[in-house]
Amino acid sequence: MGAVVEIELREKMAGEVVLSPHPGRTLRKWREDFGISQRDLAKTLVTVPSVISDYESGRRASPGTSFIRKYVDALLRVDTQNGSRISQRLGLRPHSDGILGLREFAVAIPLRLLADQIAAKPVSHVDLHRDIHGYTLLDAPRAILSIDASHFVEVYGWSTQRALVFANVKYGRSPMVAIRAHPMKPAAVIFSNPGRIDPLAVRLSEIENIPLLATPLAPPEVLERVEAL
Repeated sequence: MGAVVEIELREKMAGEVVLSPHPGRTLRKWREDFGISQRDLAKTLVTVPSVISDYESGRRASPGTSFIRKYVDALLRVDTQNGSRISQRLGLRPHSDGILGLREFAVAIPLRLLADQIAAKPVSHVDLHRDIHGYTLLDAPRAILSIDASHFVEVYGWSTQRALVFANVKYGRSPMVAIRAHPMKPAAVIFSNPGRIDPLAVRLSEIENIPLLATPLAPPEVLERVEAL
């Protein structure tokens, strides 16, 4: 990853924590996005895991900017030791015309809260107890045709812990087959104003343990309601 992109990523991460109404939860969200344990991060910061846990849970007072910088730098340093896999992915910017909208949340949002906000109901028997760090709204036919396997990473923005919302879904089979075939998995899939959902789509949701939901709302209203969160 280039130096400019690395600086931008560091500034984005630190700025998001500083501006967050819940800085501890935002710290935790970033650590989870990088897939780094509290123990490994504490080792890099030369502290104990309980300090990380206390800041992330809010048991300690909100961290100051100095600690936030050290925390962010430690995440990037551990990722560098692991081959910079996450930093390189986070440096990408979506450019496919199949992507209609993409956003990262300042703090993790429970999937049930997101579902209630957009009137989405589950259509598969998968536990909804999970957090969502962002969403991507896709035009299903265009995304499947224009985003090949090597560029599918663009769909995930800053984190795979997100909801993929598919518009213009007729049966829902193709999006779920594409998700099944790719190693990167979303935290949830939502169909916007779909037709009849194919039982295969539901079955693939359950095999992958990815909640599948459907909302009767059209994409513009989905975007409006999500932005109001």
